[in-house]
Amino acid sequence: MDTFTFPKEDIRVLTEEEPERDFVPTKKNIQNSFKWLVEDCMAGDSLVFYFSGHGIRQFDFDDDESDGFDETICPVDFVEAGTITDDEIKSAIVKPLKKGVTLNAIVDACHSGTVLDLPYVYNRKEKKWEISDRLSEDEKHTDRGLAISIAACEDRQVAADTSSCIGTSSINGGAMTSVLIQIVKKNPAITYGKLLDSIHEDLEKANKEGCLPGILKRMLNNFLSQKPQLSASKDFNVNSRFLLWQ
Repeated sequence: MDTFTFPKEDIRVLTEEEPERDFVPTKKNIQNSFKWLVEDCMAGDSLVFYFSGHGIRQFDFDDDESDGFDETICPVDFVEAGTITDDEIKSAIVKPLKKGVTLNAIVDACHSGTVLDLPYVYNRKEKKWEISDRLSEDEKHTDRGLAISIAACEDRQVAADTSSCIGTSSINGGAMTSVLIQIVKKNPAITYGKLLDSIHEDLEKANKEGCLPGILKRMLNNFLSQKPQLSASKDFNVNSRFLLWQ
């Protein structure tokens, strides 16, 4: 609301602390909120999906994943109700996007790299888009909106929780969330490419300075350190501004 001027009435928050049962992040409530997010969207609309929580991998039984695993997010009742897979998320909030609509997804969870199953993945080192094997014939049509995902780590990696010691912040929660908030507050006009670079740099700095818990630091090192990932439904210009609200 402060930085991107979203109206309060257009924001829906689901947490375990919500007094109303409809706003506790159960599988059913998350699925209903997906429908709420994209319903009646039209050209010029900017949508945001933010998830901070647990993410796991499970065997891919549809044979549409090159690594053999689906990426999933975990509702609070996932033990009883099950997880929400990348296939479900894509069907719920990516496929319904109409031309001229932009969706920014920010997912701070383990194994979240391609949790929206978007076909274009940005190679930060080579500064270019790579087309994954997820590009179906249906996705080659250009009459749909643009979906962009910023994920906390690659599919094979884990994401860290931290009491942030970056700057003067004392934010508790996901490490990527902590650094993203601080970066965007300092520079609201930052580009997607620079944002991705800055998140990488700040997480590496936090890891070296011991801001991340020891056991997580060892896990991150074992997984070649946490690498946030940018993916999209189309190969857009990463030098464009990171705009959640247009």
